[in-house]
Amino acid sequence: MGSVPSTPLKSDNARPQDTAEHLIGTFVGEKSFPISSDFWQKLLELPLNLRWPAHRVLQACELLAQNNQYTRHLAKILIHLSWCLQECISASGAPSGAYDKAVNAVYISSVFLKHLIESGKSDDIEELYLFLDVKEPIPKDFIQDESIENLVMHTVLSFIGSVDVSPNTYLLHLELLNFMLIAMSTQLLCGPSPGPKDVNPFIDAAIVQDNSLVSLVVHKLLLNYISQPGMPFKSSSYSIFYEGSQPSVLQRVGSAAANFVLLPLSYLGSSRGEGSRSPLVDCSLLVLLVLIHYHKCVVSNESITDLSVDGHTSDSLLKENTYFSDNPYCKALENATDFEFDRIDVEGNAYTDPVVRLPFASLFDTLGMCLADEAAVLLLYSLLQGNSDFLEYVLVRTDLDTLLIPILEALYDAPRKTPNQIYMLLIILLILSQDLSFNASIHKLILPGVPWYKERLLHQTSLGSLMVIILIRTVQYNLSKLRDVYLHTTCLATLANMAPHVHRLSSYASQRLVSLFYMLSRKYNKLAELRDDRMHLAKGSNSLTEDMSTELHIYTDFLRLVLEILNAILTHALPRNPEVVYAIMHRQEVFQPFKHHPRFNELLENIYTVLDFFNSRMDAQSMHGEWSVDKVLQVIVINCRSWRGEGMKMFTQLRFTYEQESHPEEFFIPYVWQLVLSRCIFSFNSGAINLFPVDPPVEIQENDGMVSSKHQNGELSVHGLLLDP
Repeated sequence: MGSVPSTPLKSDNARPQDTAEHLIGTFVGEKSFPISSDFWQKLLELPLNLRWPAHRVLQACELLAQNNQYTRHLAKILIHLSWCLQECISASGAPSGAYDKAVNAVYISSVFLKHLIESGKSDDIEELYLFLDVKEPIPKDFIQDESIENLVMHTVLSFIGSVDVSPNTYLLHLELLNFMLIAMSTQLLCGPSPGPKDVNPFIDAAIVQDNSLVSLVVHKLLLNYISQPGMPFKSSSYSIFYEGSQPSVLQRVGSAAANFVLLPLSYLGSSRGEGSRSPLVDCSLLVLLVLIHYHKCVVSNESITDLSVDGHTSDSLLKENTYFSDNPYCKALENATDFEFDRIDVEGNAYTDPVVRLPFASLFDTLGMCLADEAAVLLLYSLLQGNSDFLEYVLVRTDLDTLLIPILEALYDAPRKTPNQIYMLLIILLILSQDLSFNASIHKLILPGVPWYKERLLHQTSLGSLMVIILIRTVQYNLSKLRDVYLHTTCLATLANMAPHVHRLSSYASQRLVSLFYMLSRKYNKLAELRDDRMHLAKGSNSLTEDMSTELHIYTDFLRLVLEILNAILTHALPRNPEVVYAIMHRQEVFQPFKHHPRFNELLENIYTVLDFFNSRMDAQSMHGEWSVDKVLQVIVINCRSWRGEGMKMFTQLRFTYEQESHPEEFFIPYVWQLVLSRCIFSFNSGAINLFPVDPPVEIQENDGMVSSKHQNGELSVHGLLLDP
């Protein structure tokens, strides 16, 4: 490796710099050392606290890539990592020589494994050579039939699941989580739609672990997230990695050659103020999200004998005869229970399968504090969508503002959020709005103020009114920026679920609700004019005219849905909402152009029934001088008491529910990996990424060791909206 010696050092007085460079040079060199050689002990016991320039480290990675097929040194260091972790588990995490060797092993493995994954000449992971040469002498305690990826993932997961995080074990926990993200990053090489030919050896090995180990890992990762353990800076266990302020050799390997943050120092120095400030917490959450959203595409047994002419199964045939295997990590999260209650079945028998038991109260509070972080939003979505126990727990909480205020604030700040994050936030609100008690309780919780809402002073506003205001504001933002049909649908579906239960909606929220109809009607009228002009010029139909007709039909549905929302309030909750009546009376002219529209006339009949009732009461009042807002509202409040709903037509109450698509992994796997890369746990060669589109060149910003990409990809298609009659 450049000036690195190619022969063993004989002098006992060799400088540490020379010794370190020699051992790393030997590791990446041409000579293969048996797995039982004492070379491995020397490599893993060496305190690597010296600097290397970036080009030397990159050269080391390239040399290993050339020589690994002959030396199998990557496989061997992974085996030694497993053995060190087994010793650490036996010692229950107490400081030992095995601990120091394990950290060194995981450092070296992470840096070189990442380079081999992202720099491979093909998507064939066999280039990693995760197996020993048949001529390799096998130690007696090594199970030859066990795959190396299964061995290393089993011991890594066992350490994470069984050894508590403490000042002595923090760094090893952190680097094992980093290692897992790198080992599972083979997904980045796969296409956007999981296929049977995808090869992901490490995450596949994690998926086939015993259910008891899976439950331990999910439990520990969530506990890490809940407890938010900080970095124990003064721990003596870091002595081998620091020499004053000098970064270690492997820190230089990570930051210079692989852009991989190996030591937490640079990470903490560049926190963005979102979510957790602990690298262990962030890595725990990201590893959990990668694990729970992975689904392996498997070829069914029937298709194995169905071959094409040349004897090989075609890609199209494979696709038709595939299914997605169950994910035990996803199931463990979905079946997690509150540790204050034992899960009991309908016959009163306790469950015998391993169940993850968590402090739901602490999890609820932690999520409430961290929802500015996009990964936390995805975790909340995963829990609410998949875990009925946690959803029920959230719905019975009396302090729903703990979750809702951060969600609404994030939506208020939509221009600074990714489209995917906006979708996740809106779907969370839709899921919650499916519950009748939720829709009632949010109007009982009064907020003294909303300091982050700048357009208007919101004083003594109900949580429900704020939710209406923010949802309408999101529709307005979507009209001008994103122009996404599914975002409109999700917002309006949530408002429709809330409508029959609205209680004392604020004046501002009521005004915004009527203005929503006006906003959509302007869009509708503009589309209608453009379509008519196109049809007149083209004197017939063309693709552009058909597209405009389709969009016009969509906005017709939106307008009808807003009228359904207003009708639900007037039909079921008019006496409790005088401000809604006032807002409709104040802007009644916006409904006039649609009074005879075939899609709207029945719904508008109810609105005009209300207008006729209250307008006649206003006309009956003898009034000296002009009407003031307060006087009009006073008349409305008085006559709300005598309102009996006579002449109102009853319509089927709308109720929207969210159901996840049948193949959600096609969205979530790319989304999770975008989060991983944006969180700068490590960067990845953009040219090797096939999982989601990357615009070349990707603009990278580096700030104090943090690496972030400005490019965001992927959109969520909310096909899961179902209308229940």
